[in-house]
Amino acid sequence: MKVTVEISLYPLHDGSEASVLAFLEKLNKYPEIVVETNGLSTQIFGDYDFVMKELLPVRIQEVFENERAVVVMKLAQGHLRYENA
Repeated sequence: MKVTVEISLYPLHDGSEASVLAFLEKLNKYPEIVVETNGLSTQIFGDYDFVMKELLPVRIQEVFENERAVVVMKLAQGHLRYENA
């Protein structure tokens, strides 16, 4: 099953831009997913099991172990991309 995740990372410290960019850089290294970023959030498109069991738990835990932050996510079934927008 495919999934779309809209995710926003809000570090609770100075220098938050560097933290967000580092998080996005790590996401973009996974060939199993498509990552699209805009000014407010990032959309991740991929296989549900991979995204929800392997990718996000590891990356979010890494953030929480290294800094104070809030992570906001929305989930939708399927790939909800605006491919021709």
